[in-house]
Formats: sequence, C-alpha cells, structure tokens
Amino acid sequence: MIGGCRPDPTLDPVTATDPALRALAHPVRLRMLSLMWSAPMSAAELSRELDISHALASQHLRRLREAGLAELAEVREKRGGREQRYRTVHGSPLSDRRDATPLLTEALAENLRARSPRRVPGAEGVTADVELWVAPETWERFRGDLADLLANLHAAAVPPHSPGSVGVGATIMAFPLADPPPA
Repeated sequence: MIGGCRPDPTLDPVTATDPALRALAHPVRLRMLSLMWSAPMSAAELSRELDISHALASQHLRRLREAGLAELAEVREKRGGREQRYRTVHGSPLSDRRDATPLLTEALAENLRARSPRRVPGAEGVTADVELWVAPETWERFRGDLADLLANLHAAAVPPHSPGSVGVGATIMAFPLADPPPA
C-alpha cells in the first residue's frame, strides 16, 4: 500500500462483481502493470522495486492474473528453484473503464502523490491542469494524439533500471466534461 491509502471500494458498486475493476482500483497494482509492461518480472523483483514484502507482491500479482491483466511469461531456473515471471497483458483497459472513474481517479491520484517527490530536481517536465471548452473535433484530435503519445511511450519502454534509461512518471486522465448542475 502506497502512503497508507487505499481507494474506497464502496465508491463504485460495480467492483463487487468485476475482478478487473477490483484489480485496477489499487495503486500498487497499477504500478505493477506499468513495471511489467516492458519486460516480465517475478514477485521477488516487484517486491524489491516497489519496496513491499514478497508476500504482498505475490498477493497483488495473483489478483492481476485472476483479472486477466497479467499473464505468465516465463519460468526460469534460479538457485535450484523455479522463478515465475509475469508480464502485463498489453492493451490499456483503463480508457475503456468509464464505469470505474471514481476508483481509477483515486488510484491514479495516489500514484501521482507517491511519484511526485521522486521528480529529479531541475529536470524538465510537463505539468498542466486544464478545464477548457473546445470544438468536438479538436477534442477528438487531441484525445487521439494523446493516446498515440502514450502508446509510443509504452512501446519505447525498457525494463526498470536498464543502462542508459531514465525513469519517467506520467499520470494522465483526460475526458470531456458535463455541465455542472444548476446552483
């Protein structure tokens, strides 16, 4: 658990029946999916990277597997034993989970809170918070461009701490707004 916070599963009753939503609603599991995107990782590797116990990493990994979000990628011999390594099932289910907005908002916010203190001092970045009105075709073009940028970033990802790589944090949720209810 990052920062001692856990999204409230009662925010959306759909989580009671949807294992993918339950899995996605936890910030540690979202981070695990990001880490396993570029290369398979074992529960031991995930526990070291996330600074959590091996047992907790295994428990979160089991939830991701049961939800169909992670899959066994390889089994390696290691010190006389077998190490199972898992990878993220590619394709982002987050954008398609409109029913999960409250849970995903909490999990993404928690990951942003945990990552932001790790920002390299003086390093270039992009920070924005906008509430704008644009033409529908402008929104659709922007949404497509943003999805393409994120797909390109995912495609360029290498295993954590690879030589010559830099860790990058990006937390993005962009969506059209409904008019607020009248006062």
